[in-house]
Amino acid sequence: MSKRRKGPRPTAGTEQKRTRPQDTYIPRPFEGLADEGEWIALRELVPAATTPVRLSPELSEQYGDRPVTFATVLPLAAPALARADGRVLVAVQRHADSGDPARDLAAALLCALDTPGGKPVEVPALPGPGPRLHDVLADGPLDVTVHPGFSFWLDGDATDDPDVKASMERADAHAFPTVRLAAARSAYWCRVGGQAHVRWVLADDEDEVLEALARISAAGALPLGEGTRFAGMLRAYGRLMPVWDLPSEAEAGEWEAPLAALAERYAQARAQTEPLSPAERRARQGLLGRQKTLR
Repeated sequence: MSKRRKGPRPTAGTEQKRTRPQDTYIPRPFEGLADEGEWIALRELVPAATTPVRLSPELSEQYGDRPVTFATVLPLAAPALARADGRVLVAVQRHADSGDPARDLAAALLCALDTPGGKPVEVPALPGPGPRLHDVLADGPLDVTVHPGFSFWLDGDATDDPDVKASMERADAHAFPTVRLAAARSAYWCRVGGQAHVRWVLADDEDEVLEALARISAAGALPLGEGTRFAGMLRAYGRLMPVWDLPSEAEAGEWEAPLAALAERYAQARAQTEPLSPAERRARQGLLGRQKTLR
């Protein structure tokens, strides 16, 4: 399985520099949100994407109907932006990490809402206890748009900023091709360094995922098709993400039907209640040895 490449990080070595106070670390920070898998994908898999969100009724009453967008990365590694026209943007991928991204992102959103339009948004690196995404958003499925690069930065007051343009060009160099697949929720095709993959965030409990995949694997039905290989699983924020290696020449659309068929096999396997067979138990053990933890 290839090493993780999510897209542009503001600086190298960010993960080693992050501070995670033990008393604030939340293993599943997006648990309870309607689209837990997509939040994880935006944090870990997708280089350039945006999704509009709606404020909670309480915040809408306080701040009005302000357009709010979450983006994977923002120019100059900004945690949030308050545009002159009233729009607010919040970066899902961040330098600082308190151990609870749902708290960090909520704090960035609130700081941006309180910042006059066009002014820099000051966001604390470690915000301490307070509202989380669950408290500040009207929860629902995310409408994610994947972009080929970061040209979505260049609108309004950013258009003539040479620093923003330079930041965009640096970020674009790392924005590997990525396509959100329609066949399954939170599934993405990407091509990184000549190797193509499908990566699928499964929002089910880990034991359920392992048992279902073990049943499929024991039946010899885990690959996506001819020339594909099940590469293993990534783990992030308490969820598993199976990864398949694909022929590099095939484009994203060619994997919609195979993924839909696999999703059906997965649903059927999850519905089974009988204990695993000996072959399925061996397959499960094999899956346990093919995991890489990101968070």
